[in-house]
Amino acid sequence: MDIETKEAQRLQEVIAELRLARTPFWHLWREIADYFLPKRYVWLESGDENRRTQNAKNPHILDSTGTLAVRTLASGMMNAITSPSRPWFKLKITGYAQVSNEVARWQDEVGRRMLAVMAESNFYSSMATLYLDLSTFGSAASLIYEDDENVIHCYNPALGEYYFGQGHRLTVDTFAREIQLSAKQLVQRFGADNCTEIVANAAKEGGANALKLHKVTHLIEPNLTKSSVASNFRYRETYWESAAIAKGKALTQRGFNELPGIFPRWEVTANDPYGTGPAMDALADVIQLQQETKRKAQGIDKVVNPPIVADVQLQHRPMALLPNGITYVSGQNNVGAKPLYQIQPPLQEMTADIQQVQIRIRETLHNDLFRMISQLDTVRSATEIDARREEKLVLLGSVLDRFEKEALSPAINRVFSIMERRGLLPEPPAELEDGVPIDIEYVSILSTAQRAVSAAPTERWLQLIGNIAAVAPQVTRVPDWEELVRNYGEAIGVEARDIKSREQLVAEAEAEQEAQAAQQAMEAGAVAVDAAQQLSATDVGGGSNALQELLAAS
Repeated sequence: MDIETKEAQRLQEVIAELRLARTPFWHLWREIADYFLPKRYVWLESGDENRRTQNAKNPHILDSTGTLAVRTLASGMMNAITSPSRPWFKLKITGYAQVSNEVARWQDEVGRRMLAVMAESNFYSSMATLYLDLSTFGSAASLIYEDDENVIHCYNPALGEYYFGQGHRLTVDTFAREIQLSAKQLVQRFGADNCTEIVANAAKEGGANALKLHKVTHLIEPNLTKSSVASNFRYRETYWESAAIAKGKALTQRGFNELPGIFPRWEVTANDPYGTGPAMDALADVIQLQQETKRKAQGIDKVVNPPIVADVQLQHRPMALLPNGITYVSGQNNVGAKPLYQIQPPLQEMTADIQQVQIRIRETLHNDLFRMISQLDTVRSATEIDARREEKLVLLGSVLDRFEKEALSPAINRVFSIMERRGLLPEPPAELEDGVPIDIEYVSILSTAQRAVSAAPTERWLQLIGNIAAVAPQVTRVPDWEELVRNYGEAIGVEARDIKSREQLVAEAEAEQEAQAAQQAMEAGAVAVDAAQQLSATDVGGGSNALQELLAAS
């Protein structure tokens, strides 16, 4: 498709500026990739084929503790935040603590369908890659597109091929990447008419030419300037061949109502578009670990196979230095081979120091948060295990908060919007037809643990009241028991539908009071009837009873 020359120039300038902003992070990412995930991010070295071959051999890694630690962190976060085996979010109507049964059923059904769509697509496998990138490099990306087969389909751009740009709220609203696609892929995806003549002819001819790669640039940005995309779309996406953009030719340009991707950062410094992560903090320890492991291996090697000094008569003669080997020389004194020098490396101290470094790496990468149970020295009760887990998980509070805002909420909104446009959601109840805002409540293991921490003061307070109530019973009147139990239940994740509303409690209390009043009136009437019967049965003489005398006197 053709675009205006001014627009084509603007697109090239945007990419150039994004590339410039990424440059300071490039060398740090490359070093992290060398020591944590060398096989995964070989392209961080800009097409150097020799380095790609070296990276495939893991030249920097002698001890895999760092690699295993980031994978453990990524797997732990996957299970604790977006576990495929249990619900991790639910919808909530803004401003309503309690909703009708019809609305509650609608919320549950929408959440169930969304989780089903995520499970049937590649959403969770994409999230696993996202967590690994986030844990290692502090930045990650996943694109979420509509799909004819599975409703949605996710793609994980690789670090080193994409760029981030921020909006005024310091969240990523601009995403770009430079990738390589074959002529066959370009024609299949964008159509021959939108491709350059070289690409179209190569795909038509087939064979090796159809498989040759061509550089393509992809940009997602806010839809603020004039283009072929309608202004009612919030975002737009443009693909173009790098060799054709100067001629005003793009592959495609389309609009989106919501950002078609999620771009979380672990931690952000000031106005930096890219995040920093725990692997950056552990990098120095990982480098030290590789160096110490190498030196220890060299020490052992010198003990087992030391450098030797040999008699000059053995020069150019075969020597059998393996066990049971025999070397024949002429009969002279002091002939043979012996160690040039002997060393006794402190292997025990070296091993202990290496273990300390390994522990630091695992702690920096929060492995103790997710492997806590297996690391307990003795068998503990379930209550103690839960308490320890919650105490440790709170350390990820700020990370979870940012991840919910930059990844989970945009992903849920994107999936919800796609399903709504395709008619895959149930009809909302009448009370929701006026556009009532819908919030997201996270109920994952980590989110629940974070909320449960707020219940600890309540537990300590109740324990104190229980301890002193025996000697000062009046203290039991201090708490507002109904509100206390309600707030505690919400803090530990009890479903709202399982907690009675305040209005319902008031109605039940009034009904109970009315029932008690009626019962008291009935009992009072029964006492009066019984007294009257006794008075009427009491003869006071003169042919009258006590009741008659009492009535006459009144």
